[in-house]
Amino acid sequence: MKQYIIRRVLISIIVLFGVSIMLYTLTRLMPSDFVDLSTSGNIKITEEQKNHLRELYGLDKGIIEGYFSWVNDVFHGDLGTSLTYKKPVVDIIKQYAPITFIVAGISLVLQFIVAVPLGILAARKQYSKTDYTIVIATFIGISLPIFFFAVVLKSVFSDWLDILPASGMLTARRNYDGFTFAKLLDYAKHLILPISCFVITSVGGLLRYTRTNMLEVLNMDYVRTARAKGVSESKVINKHAFRNTLIPIVTMVGGMLPGLFSGAAITEGLFALEGLGNLALKASYSADIPYLMGFNMFLAVLTLAGTLLSDILYAVVDPRVRYS
Repeated sequence: MKQYIIRRVLISIIVLFGVSIMLYTLTRLMPSDFVDLSTSGNIKITEEQKNHLRELYGLDKGIIEGYFSWVNDVFHGDLGTSLTYKKPVVDIIKQYAPITFIVAGISLVLQFIVAVPLGILAARKQYSKTDYTIVIATFIGISLPIFFFAVVLKSVFSDWLDILPASGMLTARRNYDGFTFAKLLDYAKHLILPISCFVITSVGGLLRYTRTNMLEVLNMDYVRTARAKGVSESKVINKHAFRNTLIPIVTMVGGMLPGLFSGAAITEGLFALEGLGNLALKASYSADIPYLMGFNMFLAVLTLAGTLLSDILYAVVDPRVRYS
C-alpha cells in the first residue's frame, strides 16, 4: 500500500504540472487583462501608463516566460499576490478556505445521509409509488439550475416568510464578544439556504447511482440464496447488499468534494458568502491571474487527493482489493 501511495503521489505531481500549464495558458489567453479591465473607465490614462502597470504586475511577460516565473515562485511557497485583493494568494486561501470547507463538507455529508437511504428504499420498492415519488423528486432536483433555485429559496424564505436571511454570514449590526453560542446559531441560520441549494440540486446524481447499483446487487445470486435460507430482509440489505453497493459509490467521492468547491463560485456569489468560490467569481471578472491560478490549482490538488482517497477506500470496502 505504501509503495502504491508513493507512486500515485509522484504521478499526481506530474499531472499537476500539466494542469498548471493548461490553466496558465488559458488565463493568459483571455481577451482582456487586469490592467485593461481596471482602467476601462479612465479616459485620461495613456497606453504608456498601461504598459507601466503591466510591468509592475508582471503581465508584460510572454506566456512561457510568465509561466516559468510563476512556477519558480510556487517552488518558494509563493502563489503570488492577488491583483484584485492586494494580498498574497496563500493568505487569502488560508483565510477563506475554512468557510468553503464548512459549507462543502456539510453539504457532502447531507448528500450521503439523504441519497443512500432513499436510493436503497427506491431499489427495494422498485416500480412502487414510493419508487416513482423518489425518482420524480430526484429528476426535479437535477433539472433545477442552481442560480434559479437560489432565487426561489430567497424569495420564499427571506422575502415572503421572512424566517431566514437572504445573504451574508452574520446579521448586520449585531456585535458578538468572541465566538459564542449565539454567534454559532447566527452562522447556522445564514448557511441553511446555501447548503440546501447545494444538497437539493446535487443529491440526485448520487441517489440515482445508489438506486441503480442496489437494484443490480439485489438481483445477484448470493442475495437470492441468502433470502432462500431464511435470512431476514434487514440483514440481507444491510450486511450483504449494501456493502457491495458501496464499492462503485466510493468512485464518486473523489469528484464530489472538488465539484462542490467549483460549484461554490455560483452559490457563494448568490448568497454573498465570504468563501473561496465567491472570491474566484469576482477575480474572474477582473482577470486576476494570480488568484485564479491559486484557486484552480487548489481544486486540482483536491481532485487528485479525492481520487487517491477513493482508491484507498476500495480496499476498505472490498477486502479482496490489494494494492502493490
